[in-house]
Amino acid sequence: MEIKRDRYLNKLISFMWDGQVKIITGIRRCGKSYLLRNLFRDYLIDQGVQADHILSFELDLAKDIRFRNPLELTKAVRELTEGRKEQFYLFVDEIQMSDEIANPYNPGGKKITFYDALNDMRSLSNLDIYVTGSNSKMLSSDILTEFRGRSDEIRVHPLSFAEYYSAVGGDKGEAFDNFAFYGGMPLILSRPNDAAKMTYLSSLFPEVYLKDIVERKHIKREDVLSAILDLLCSSVGSLTNPTRISDTINTKQKRCGENIVALNTIKSYMDYLADAFLFAECKRWDVKGKNYFDYPNKYYCEDIGLRNARIGFRQQEMTHIMENIIYNELIIRDCAVDIGIVYSTEKNAQGKNSRVAREIDFVANSGGKRTYIQSAYALGTEDKSLTENKPFALTGDSFPKIIVRHDIHKRWYDDNGILNIGIIDFLLDDDLVSE
Repeated sequence: MEIKRDRYLNKLISFMWDGQVKIITGIRRCGKSYLLRNLFRDYLIDQGVQADHILSFELDLAKDIRFRNPLELTKAVRELTEGRKEQFYLFVDEIQMSDEIANPYNPGGKKITFYDALNDMRSLSNLDIYVTGSNSKMLSSDILTEFRGRSDEIRVHPLSFAEYYSAVGGDKGEAFDNFAFYGGMPLILSRPNDAAKMTYLSSLFPEVYLKDIVERKHIKREDVLSAILDLLCSSVGSLTNPTRISDTINTKQKRCGENIVALNTIKSYMDYLADAFLFAECKRWDVKGKNYFDYPNKYYCEDIGLRNARIGFRQQEMTHIMENIIYNELIIRDCAVDIGIVYSTEKNAQGKNSRVAREIDFVANSGGKRTYIQSAYALGTEDKSLTENKPFALTGDSFPKIIVRHDIHKRWYDDNGILNIGIIDFLLDDDLVSE
């Protein structure tokens, strides 16, 4: 089964021969290697590139193990390309498997790494370089920091619903229900039944993601990291902050005195989870004041199926699941996303005027375009409809406003120009909320 990933493929195509190292990043098992070694390679072949002009090294395989030595990799590539007029493409898969080696000319000096190898090969004018990685070294921002100004990042995500549906077809409602339950990790599509899908997703955190973070960051308190992960998965779409998480863990585990988990530890561990692309923090933004709040904020899981698996496929609240799916979709569409805060003046219980904060689920910015979005499972009553619509009126501007709903199938505009659209229709309409 071939899954179309045209969004990322087109980005790779647009970056061809720009003199930069193309770095394909993203959470493990989201399809980075498939994008490069299958989809992009097929594109090059279709464009007339000869297969032997696509140099491919898979550092996780025994056949290419000697090329984990960055000097061996550079030597091999230069022997194949240097001094030739033809253009070559270099694919290095699992670049993080590269070893650090002693400098043969200065054994006691700084070690040679794959950064040195890639920078060296950038000087070859007839070579276009593409790399992927699948552990926390490549999942972190380190490589982008190291190559700042000399690289293009192609951030790959798990399947969007449009990509998922293009592969499975059939009834859209049934497809969405499965997507909202199992998420968009590509290998889900090859699992034969529900039990196999659940087992696969449940295994990823302990066997892949947490293992990577623990090994790389030298985590001493794996129980705390695991507890933070559980809390973030349980609270997607809810406001939280490191202090609340710290209080919850210390109270739940009845910690006191020297056994209390320090707030700085909580903050660091949360950063590690975000740095590994497992979670994204969505900040609150004052729409009229045009400033960010420090805390609390919301955290969304990179894949809703991973979130569901971590909590044992319980807590299937479609309100929060929808919100997480919409957030991920906006990020996939390259939007900068915030939670919008607007204020109204209302009378309190004592009859006095008070300033009340109202929330807009998402403020999505793409280029020069801004869109306000509310996620609503259903608007069954007039009060519920008023609650969702009121924050829009408080923005004081005319940017597009959308309510994404689960209870309608046909889109329509209300008297205030607000678009009401079904969740499936929204996810399949790529022209909405994009530049």
